Amino acid sequence: MDAIMGLITLGIFVVFLVVLVVFISYIRLWLRAWLSQASVGWLQLIGMSLRKVNAATIVDSRIMAVKAGLNVSTNELETHYLAGGNVVRVVQALIAANKANIDLSFQQATAIDLAGRDVLDAVQTSVRPKVIDCPDPTKGAPTVAAVAMDGIQLKAKARVTVRTNIRRLVGGATEETIVARVGEGIVTTIGSSQSHKKVLENPDSISKTVLARGLDAGTAFEILSIDIADVDVGENIGADLQIKQAEADKQIAQARAEERRAMARAREAEMVASVQEMRAQVVKAEAQVPLAIAEAFRNGNLGIMDYYRMKNISADTNMRESIAKPGSGTSEELK
Repeated sequence: MDAIMGLITLGIFVVFLVVLVVFISYIRLWLRAWLSQASVGWLQLIGMSLRKVNAATIVDSRIMAVKAGLNVSTNELETHYLAGGNVVRVVQALIAANKANIDLSFQQATAIDLAGRDVLDAVQTSVRPKVIDCPDPTKGAPTVAAVAMDGIQLKAKARVTVRTNIRRLVGGATEETIVARVGEGIVTTIGSSQSHKKVLENPDSISKTVLARGLDAGTAFEILSIDIADVDVGENIGADLQIKQAEADKQIAQARAEERRAMARAREAEMVASVQEMRAQVVKAEAQVPLAIAEAFRNGNLGIMDYYRMKNISADTNMRESIAKPGSGTSEELK
């Protein structure tokens, strides 16, 4: 009996120690929630520890919600915490939306938060619109360059005022899409202008044209205004293109002239070769004359007197040719 009583006493002592530890661990959280009229049960606090939920975060978030007049249960906060969401940020966003009379439910807020968006920043942007630079100077060129129809380049910079659309925040396009669409609209508007002077005279025509295109469709934002901050004149792209085209035409013409000159040189070389060939044929024909004379002597068709007469005629012809040549000594003496 003494052993049994000892075991019972030990069990009671252990239970007392466990209860004491739990009481000491959660008394501050329980008391803070009870005094804030956002009571959380002891079993709920113990269950949070067993589910590896930060009880202090859940209790503080529930206190904030209750003090702001929001009806958010502990189970909803725990569920969002276990899903990997930012419970504190969600509750702060709900409070901000409630104060600003923005229709935002707990389910919408948790969906936005789990989608990777900053729900509190979205609510704050709905209340206080923010300005986006187009283009973003931290991610590329500081201006949007476009060329008007007269060939003059213009460099524009715009500032877009946007407000978050809570209903389209989940699945809606981000700020990068707004910047890209506005940049495209600026390029299209300047490119369709007859002269760059018209754009410089009336820069707000760009913002009016771009704003009328409904660039915020399918995005998480509502465009309130598009303001052209600066328009600068760039290079004369049209003149540069014409110069490059003229240079290209010049090179093509030079190439064709070189081709024709090469063909002429080739033709000249062919003619020279043809003349040389003809001369060779003449020399070959002249070489047959002595053979023919010898054959005539052998056949008795040519006498010795005929041969000397032919030689005299040939010598007389050579003399006349030498006299007729310009600059020859004989022609100078005859003069």
